[in-house]
Parts: sequence; C-alpha cells; structure tokens
Amino acid sequence: MARSNLEVLEDYIHQVWDEGDPEAARAFIAPNYRRHISPMLEPLGPDAQVERLKGIRAAFADVTVSVESHVSEGDMIAFRSTMRGTHTGSFLGLEPTAKQFTVGLLDMIRIEDEQFVEHWGGPDVFDILRQLGVDWKLD
Repeated sequence: MARSNLEVLEDYIHQVWDEGDPEAARAFIAPNYRRHISPMLEPLGPDAQVERLKGIRAAFADVTVSVESHVSEGDMIAFRSTMRGTHTGSFLGLEPTAKQFTVGLLDMIRIEDEQFVEHWGGPDVFDILRQLGVDWKLD
C-alpha cells in the first residue's frame, strides 16, 4: 500500500532535518525534480537542492523543522512549518553569531510515486537575517 503524501513528507523531514542527513533527500527527490526558489530564477535540480540543504546544515548545525499543519489533495501537499536553529556556520556571507532563530515556512510539494517532483516555498530568509542581527531598511 502506498504511503500518503503526509507520511512521505514526515519521513523526509525526519531523515533530512531531524537526523541531519541532507544526502537522505536523494531518496525522496525524483530525477526530474524542480525546486522553485524564486520566479526570477531557474528551478534547482536534485543535485543543486541537496547542495542547498548541505549549506543550510553547515550554517545551522542543529536546525529542525516541525510541521504545524497541512492540506493534501491529489498529488499536492501544502504545509505550514516552523524552522529553528543556531547560527554556527557562515550563512549568506554572515559569519557565525551563535544566535538562535525561529521562522515560519509555507511550502507546497507535488509528489508522484512517493517522490518529490516540484517544490515551492521555504523559510523567510529576511526574518532569519533579522534574528541573526542583520540591520537593514526596506525603502
């Protein structure tokens, strides 16, 4: 019997985030996977997404993700989650501050045959930077 989209997502979060193994993402990512970071950028493929996850783990060694709520319909799952971590490595050029952060995420993933095919959303990077002490003004 096939796992539900929520079961696949929970397994992914457990292996990749809770156990801290970005390489484990490869088992959940289809060969034609596309990670949409911005409408202005080309989507990331499987290898680039795994490298992105490794970069997040390197910057925040204790990072965790908790799913707060979800809606699943057909091959899509949308979920609201919370990401927490401590800034222990370089992040976007910012040297480690040892500060902790907590941010919300809104994500949507299209799943086929228990693998992620497309993924949209992610953490609020501006809020992470603000909590790490970066001061900026939006003019």
